[in-house]
Amino acid sequence: MTKLVGGFCGALLVFMLGNWAAETLYHTSGGHGDDEHAAYVIDTGEDDAAGAEEEQGPTFQELFASASAADGERSWGKCRACHALDGTDGTGPHLDGVMGRQIAAVDGFNYSDALASLSDREWTPAEMDAWLENPKSYAPGNKMTFAGLRDMEERANLVAYLVDQSPGYTPPAAAEDASAMPAEEETTDTAAADTAAEETTEETAAAEDVTEETVAEETAAAEEAAAEETAAADAAADSPLQQALAQGDADAGEAAFRKCRACHKLDDGANGVGPHLYGVMGREIAGVDGFNYSDAMAGLDGTWTPEEMDAWLENPRGYAPGNKMSFAGVRDLQERADLITYLQTIGD
Repeated sequence: MTKLVGGFCGALLVFMLGNWAAETLYHTSGGHGDDEHAAYVIDTGEDDAAGAEEEQGPTFQELFASASAADGERSWGKCRACHALDGTDGTGPHLDGVMGRQIAAVDGFNYSDALASLSDREWTPAEMDAWLENPKSYAPGNKMTFAGLRDMEERANLVAYLVDQSPGYTPPAAAEDASAMPAEEETTDTAAADTAAEETTEETAAAEDVTEETVAEETAAAEEAAAEETAAADAAADSPLQQALAQGDADAGEAAFRKCRACHKLDDGANGVGPHLYGVMGREIAGVDGFNYSDAMAGLDGTWTPEEMDAWLENPRGYAPGNKMSFAGVRDLQERADLITYLQTIGD
């Protein structure tokens, strides 16, 4: 009986000591009467969510006001595969002079019905930002296969570059800002608008110095080049590849990329057995500095357009006989289109 009572008391003592130690470890007095506060708080993410709502990032207009056209030119490499800045159309319409131009307004280019229905609007910085962020959502059903630019600052820089490629165009920043200003600042906005108007007048006068003969020659040359490219663009738009790209699925392409992962990486500058594929679409063929390309690849000119990438993925050995690529190729057209769609998102 003595041993039983002693064992019971001992167990009770251990229990009480354990309970006291646990209370000491996980709770501490808050110094406000008998209130206690947990010393170990489990992070549920609610505080971060509240902070995120309070600390909203800069708007597109704010980023565009300080945007870098030089940085935008680097981002332009992602557009070069389908668009030109010399007045000629490719897979997509030319983008020189695009800012301020009516949407779907390039004569002779075969626009999709989705974009043609927006022809009553013009390309302002705000419209271009929405288009670049998600072309498929901006005009559902259009032919654009590019997945979009998710980074707002990158879009602002690219729009700034396109403004530079649109002589005579002045972004309506002052007018847009004025609508958000308090009434007491209207006088300042009016003065700024007057200054902008004077600068625009000076630019217009300078532009009118170009002779009519020069304009006529340039217009004739542009129209001739556009006419030559339109037939090719129309044929390309109706090609099986373009039809497959219109249905391209980046998620399915990511799954297909497993076949490439053994030799290629998606991190910028991280080469493996093959060169890295970060920003590959629109990049010069055999254009990764420092990678030891085969003579067969090094001798190729041009950039990785969807058409070039499709031909390469279908049959690497046939595309560049003698290259080091041991991959047999992807025979299914839609799988190649999905993979190209996914690669277009790498480097955004």
